[in-house]
Amino acid sequence: MGVIRFLGQHKGAVALVMLLLLLKAGCELAIPVLTSQIVDVGIAQSGVEDLDVLAGYKAAGVDLFPIQMAYLLRIGGLMLLAAAGSMVLDVAAGFVSARTGAKIGRDLRRRLFARVVAFSDAEINQFSAASLITRGTNDVTLIQNVCTMVMRMVLYAPILAIGGVVMVMVTNPQLGWIVVLAVAMVFAVIAVLFRFTLPRFKIMQTLIDRVNLVAREMLNGLSVVRAFNREGFEENRFDAASRKLRDTQLFTNRAMAFMMPTMMLVMNLTSVAIVWFGAQGVAAGTMQTGDLIAFITYAMVIIMGCLIMGMVSIMLPRADVAAQRLSEVLATEPTVRDPEAPTRVRSDAAAGVRITFDDVSFRYTDDGDPALSHVSFTAEPGTTLAIVGPTGSGKSTIVKLIERFYDPTEGSVTLDGADLRALSQADLRACFGYVPQKAFLFEGTVESNIAYGDESADEAAIRGALEVACALDFVEAREGGLSAPIAQGGDNVSGGQRQRLSMARALVRRPRAYLFDDCFSALDYATDARVRAALPAWAAGSTVILVAQRISTVLAADRIVVLDEGRVAGVGTHAELMESCPEYREIALSQLSEEELAEGGAR
Repeated sequence: MGVIRFLGQHKGAVALVMLLLLLKAGCELAIPVLTSQIVDVGIAQSGVEDLDVLAGYKAAGVDLFPIQMAYLLRIGGLMLLAAAGSMVLDVAAGFVSARTGAKIGRDLRRRLFARVVAFSDAEINQFSAASLITRGTNDVTLIQNVCTMVMRMVLYAPILAIGGVVMVMVTNPQLGWIVVLAVAMVFAVIAVLFRFTLPRFKIMQTLIDRVNLVAREMLNGLSVVRAFNREGFEENRFDAASRKLRDTQLFTNRAMAFMMPTMMLVMNLTSVAIVWFGAQGVAAGTMQTGDLIAFITYAMVIIMGCLIMGMVSIMLPRADVAAQRLSEVLATEPTVRDPEAPTRVRSDAAAGVRITFDDVSFRYTDDGDPALSHVSFTAEPGTTLAIVGPTGSGKSTIVKLIERFYDPTEGSVTLDGADLRALSQADLRACFGYVPQKAFLFEGTVESNIAYGDESADEAAIRGALEVACALDFVEAREGGLSAPIAQGGDNVSGGQRQRLSMARALVRRPRAYLFDDCFSALDYATDARVRAALPAWAAGSTVILVAQRISTVLAADRIVVLDEGRVAGVGTHAELMESCPEYREIALSQLSEEELAEGGAR
């Protein structure tokens, strides 16, 4: 099973636990033998019923009471020592098991996080963020707990059961058939439960994913939900997902509820059978009372061992499903990978980069419609290239391909003549200052968020980047200034402020190329103009690729690429496109008058 594979990576700890459990089992199995000796020797023979024998002892001056008490104290002391040893060994085994389980959980989270970080957007979408979160939390915790239980209980149960069988055969093999029958009944119950619960455990993990997905989606879009008075609809949707999970969990819990009374019934019937047939042996003189007590104890030990295995066996299928889900993520190779011998590219060069799209086609899924079809253009070093087009034309896809969040389906994207697939992702992205369409800030301070783009940036560089992004004024107005707190996702600042801070994070890097993915649309027109006016001086020598919806944002670009349904509809300056590209002219006239366009083109 998958869980056992994780334990195989900690063979030393497993071997140590097995040794401790063997010693503990020896201590516990010794207690019934000592109990039998106390009953048969220390108690049954504490008095002598034959008066002639008693008179003989008295005549010899022998007092039996001190002898019997000394024997009882000695055997009782051994029992206490065995019990204390069992307790100490159990604590030690529990400590090692818990520590090993925690290590397994830590290693799994580390490996899972490293793999998810290496995923491209395609793999993230394949699993969904909600499912990956569930696998990294719920599934890992389940495996960690089950690994601990396996070491403490599953390893111990067979040791205890086998030791009990040996002691039963030594004590009285004639009653062994009762134990065999009881064990067969226990395993029959476990087999039936396995048959019905295993499929439900597989479904349960998927339903947990669904509940998390619905909850996350509702919380992320809570303002939209409230704006359209859809609270009731969302509550019903969440309730439906939760109800399915509840029904599945109730089924498995009922199975557990059925198992425990059944096991107890088997144990009680076994006790009754042993007492019934054992009493006949005691009456016939073929079995001593102490042996009967020891036999009952050993039978309970054997059944208890089987019961433990049964209880854990209910959890093992669910843990195995969790292990399969984790293995599915860990076995998934990222579609965007570094080459074995990457071409080196300097991120600290003073000049900008040349970015070329050569007959690039791309689709997000194998059976999906193409997002880009035969796109070709070049962004020259030190120039500004703008990309415009209607919604869904593939503008943001261009930026994602440049950042190599995806690889092209056909054609190639090159940087200074080198195919992006020949470069390491770290070297490639070190050349860029990227501002996403949807700004995202991390929990921390203003300073830590800006320095996220360049950890070596000093306060002067951070303030300079904030000033170019027109963010310095509102930052200084906040209590704490650069040390002002930022909530997770930047929820405690406005959308425009969040976008300007995101711009400053990219600007502080002083990269060879800036990638602005429609980030100016979150700014008002005045701030948009101020940022664009300050940008050329700051980004002098760097390549700028600017995706925009507003024509006013791209008027001064050196070249403009017009996309329409994933194809290049035109390439040129604003003036050239106004003459030669109907698609560009239509977009431009829908936003600005001909006089404003003429003035912008003249500037």
